[in-house]
Amino acid sequence: MLRYTSILKSRPYLYLEFKKASHLKIQGFCDDDIKNKAIEENIFSVNTETRKREIASTVINRMEGLDEYILERIANGSLQTSKQLALYSIFKTDRLFFEFMKEVYREKMLLKDYLITDKDFNIFFRRKAEQSERVAKWQDYTFYKLKQVYKRILSEAGFVKNNNKEVEIIPQMMEEDVINHLKSIGDIAYLEVMLGEI
Repeated sequence: MLRYTSILKSRPYLYLEFKKASHLKIQGFCDDDIKNKAIEENIFSVNTETRKREIASTVINRMEGLDEYILERIANGSLQTSKQLALYSIFKTDRLFFEFMKEVYREKMLLKDYLITDKDFNIFFRRKAEQSERVAKWQDYTFYKLKQVYKRILSEAGFVKNNNKEVEIIPQMMEEDVINHLKSIGDIAYLEVMLGEI
């Protein structure tokens, strides 16, 4: 099982970079090729060497568990499908974010309570700190940053709309063949998080 990390603070959604890397992957480029293109050709258009490496390693890590069908839909699918699957790739690589989506986002959808407040975030992080020594050692600033990044990722993915201190859930529709594919590979838990009920 993945361990809890706060790495998402500095490596948020990265949708365009992820889509670009998915294009390269389905064209037959290997991970090392993509990393080299990021560093030598600056395909992600960033200023520093460190950031080039960071983004390359993040998108390569997120692509790791994805099959060709999913990479193809990220690279060439509709905008909504592509963004949904980019978010799914984060679920698969970031345990804390996935648990937030499962325990807060999905619960809210099932209860038809479409607002996620700062209090909901705080309760979630406090509960995780009680369950994990690792999370308990994090500074308040880490939780503050994670909350900001979670909101931004969900907003960029089209899963929420930001209103001042709270975010409003935007229920998702998903293409039938994508639903069937995720079911066929045993990823129903991720589907349930995105759609509420399936």
